[in-house]
Amino acid sequence: MAKVEEELLFMKIKENRLVRQAEALIPTPWGNFRMGAYAEDSEDWMPHLALVSENCDLNAPVLTRLHSECITGDLFGSKRCDCGEQLAYALHKAAEEGGIVLYLRQEGRGIGIINKLKAYNLQDIGLNTIDANLHLGFEADARDYGIAIEMLEDLGVHEIKLLTNNPDKIEAFEDSKVKVIKRIPIIIEPNADNREYLRTKQDFMGHML
Repeated sequence: MAKVEEELLFMKIKENRLVRQAEALIPTPWGNFRMGAYAEDSEDWMPHLALVSENCDLNAPVLTRLHSECITGDLFGSKRCDCGEQLAYALHKAAEEGGIVLYLRQEGRGIGIINKLKAYNLQDIGLNTIDANLHLGFEADARDYGIAIEMLEDLGVHEIKLLTNNPDKIEAFEDSKVKVIKRIPIIIEPNADNREYLRTKQDFMGHML
């Protein structure tokens, strides 16, 4: 590759990196957090968000939760999943232990809210959450956790205690500069509406429930 082409490619890669576009103090029912909005473009209406507890110590391993957006669960309290309860628990623990919650805009495991609702309809006629996504032409899980690593590196985080049941999230950090020194489980009591959903995550996706 010619030198000019290499320089142009490098510039393009730099331009496509996430940038902390803005931040502000956000008082919540769990505690005070510094919220940073990450996007490639300052006009992006759906940036990824980092909520950093006011007690966060970046020189120690930081309790960290990677939470992918779930409008139905996080915002409307849907009982079809445990996402809203996981988010509330993560914010509580982050405030208590000086941790970080990364809110990643990857609705429906990366397929978006419209296709997620279509997937729900397929689940209602008998498909599980994985088969519904595959039927719609998507991967079982299309999320990208490299986004989270970029955000943590920008924040100056070097070691984390990862609050997760998902082995894919642990694996995502294997070759990164951010080291997972411990996994902390996040267990939510199932209900009648999400029991099969959680069983599918456990049996077919390897979630440690």
